[in-house]
Amino acid sequence: MLIQRTYTDVPEEFHGCVLAIGNFDGVHRGHQAVISAMQEKAGELGKTAGVLTFEPHSREFFAPDAPAFRLTTLETRAAHLNWLGVDIMAALKFDAELSQKSAEKFVQDVLVGGFNVSHVVVGYDFIFGHKRQGTTVILTELGKKYGFGVSVIEPVGEQTLIFSSTAIRESLTNGDPLTAASMLGHWWEVEGEVIKGDQRGRTIGFPTANIPITHYHQPKLGVYAVRVGLTADDGTTSWVPGVANYGKRPTFDKKDLILEVHLFDFDGDLYGQHIRVAFVDFIRPELKFSGIEELEAQISEDAILGTAILAKPEMRQDKYADKKILKR
Repeated sequence: MLIQRTYTDVPEEFHGCVLAIGNFDGVHRGHQAVISAMQEKAGELGKTAGVLTFEPHSREFFAPDAPAFRLTTLETRAAHLNWLGVDIMAALKFDAELSQKSAEKFVQDVLVGGFNVSHVVVGYDFIFGHKRQGTTVILTELGKKYGFGVSVIEPVGEQTLIFSSTAIRESLTNGDPLTAASMLGHWWEVEGEVIKGDQRGRTIGFPTANIPITHYHQPKLGVYAVRVGLTADDGTTSWVPGVANYGKRPTFDKKDLILEVHLFDFDGDLYGQHIRVAFVDFIRPELKFSGIEELEAQISEDAILGTAILAKPEMRQDKYADKKILKR
């Protein structure tokens, strides 16, 4: 998959593509329905299948000091889109210039002038353009005016639950990554650079890779069964099972939030490496222990339970056989 960061200088082979447009935070099953419809239309027309998204998220641009809410980084979205078989990911910089474009100017400059789209696919709630004045109805009319087709995909859900980034955040806040995963269609994951911590884990036989994840939506504090993605030089990712504690480490009177990940059957130096951590299931809330011995005993129990959880057939993660991603 090629990642394109501007709507100018678009490679010739992507002119006339079919684009799915949206923020796609989480790349959940509702997003996947939009992407699938885009790919089907691209196949019908014999065109390149692409996704147009924005970085940073418009909500971050307009309210940079608001609490973190993101489900995915640009890199994680790229990994999921790549696995879904998207040919090109256009991740446009959302800045003052782009935010000031009217709905029609966005269509003129980006969709027509930049990508010369043959067709676009959006979700039912898609809004675009300056002051959010562009709707799916307006987009359809502009498509007729400028010569490209428009498909609008209806909500996707189960029973009374509509799959949405908001509902997924609520599940994570409640310590329910399994429900979040059912809406996402994949495990929720975070990523970051491994930093040096207090190194207490090594002294009790449970070394950890520590990752600050303050830029994500905050899940419930506690211990999780996880899978850790380690990316090789060729861009492929291998997944190692483990357990992770997300919290403030009250046993040691710490206050800062950190994700501490213990990888099973792994012996290597991860300092400075960029890793991915997929949250599979919640084991227990974060607790304050009386001392190291009590903590060590609990971590041993956590590891046993985490191993049992990850061994279940329904917890398999075969989809993470990532292909190489190319960036421009």
